[in-house]
Amino acid sequence: MEMFNRTFNLLSSMADFRSQRHKVIVSNISNMDVADYESREMTFNKELGSAIAKERRIEMVKTDPRHIPGTSGTGNYDVVTTGERVKIDKEMGSLAENQLMYNVTMELLARKFRGLKNVLTEAK
Repeated sequence: MEMFNRTFNLLSSMADFRSQRHKVIVSNISNMDVADYESREMTFNKELGSAIAKERRIEMVKTDPRHIPGTSGTGNYDVVTTGERVKIDKEMGSLAENQLMYNVTMELLARKFRGLKNVLTEAK
């Protein structure tokens, strides 16, 4: 039985995504006065799809010492340029939304760990 199920892995991927997105938004805000700087963004649907696909894939098992080890995704996110100038209102809204979503993700992870702790405590 796997101790950390798909929910842990998905929440971990979401936390990583939110952390990376925070860096992109802050970079936009800090560079808004730079001439010819264009706003950058990370697309949520693409990252969610890759996180779900990663969860559904079949894990490779090394059955022979001569096998080449498999690789897994490490959270390399694509940052795309929107082609627009930075709008402080939009960026501050995105920053607030991202922070709230990060907090929700962390709370869900904390609840999962508390549940796991309760199970282990009761099993004594």
